[in-house]
Amino acid sequence: MGFLPPLGPSPGFPGMPGMPGPGGFPPGPPGGPSSQAPTAPPPSFTPQQSVAAPFAVDPGAIRRCLFRNTYVWLNNGQQFWFFPIFVGRTSIAGFRWTGFFWTYTGFDLRLIDSFTCF
Repeated sequence: MGFLPPLGPSPGFPGMPGMPGPGGFPPGPPGGPSSQAPTAPPPSFTPQQSVAAPFAVDPGAIRRCLFRNTYVWLNNGQQFWFFPIFVGRTSIAGFRWTGFFWTYTGFDLRLIDSFTCF
């Protein structure tokens, strides 16, 4: 049987024991940002926005979009394709399509006006 090192704290959110990460978001996916990034661009269409929710997005609702192409509309009017890989209690992280490539990012769930995933 081989030697197994003791388990240490896992990466995650700052302010919680053993949870480092600048800006309140996970430091990045294990193996670097490109390890879980989509290998193809998102769909070439822009979906129609559904009726906006009056309150913050529920983590349970957007969790069904993990590892799926998701179109996000923010409260500030921005909209973009997103590929979520992490959903926390108050935040989400994943890859945002820039129009040319996927870039790792995260933001507060309260910023989301609505979303749809495919």
